[in-house]
Amino acid sequence: MEKLINELKVKLLEILNLVDIRPEDIGEDDQLVGGDLGIDSIDILEMVIMIDKDYGVLIDNRTVGEEVLQSLRTLARYIYENSTRL
Repeated sequence: MEKLINELKVKLLEILNLVDIRPEDIGEDDQLVGGDLGIDSIDILEMVIMIDKDYGVLIDNRTVGEEVLQSLRTLARYIYENSTRL
């Protein structure tokens, strides 16, 4: 799962256009939404689209999103448990 977490770090930096942050600056358990990265509702939508497109995993309601998007670790765990592509 460590490989998936590192992959997600790079993808998040790309889709969120965070140019001043390196992948190693993001902790696996750091808060994603509402944390230091400044992720807003548009960013969340972009993340959900990327997760569906790249991993075939839907985050199709707010309750699931709030649980899954807590940190990179919770996101990676959800993708790992629900993707048929891994």
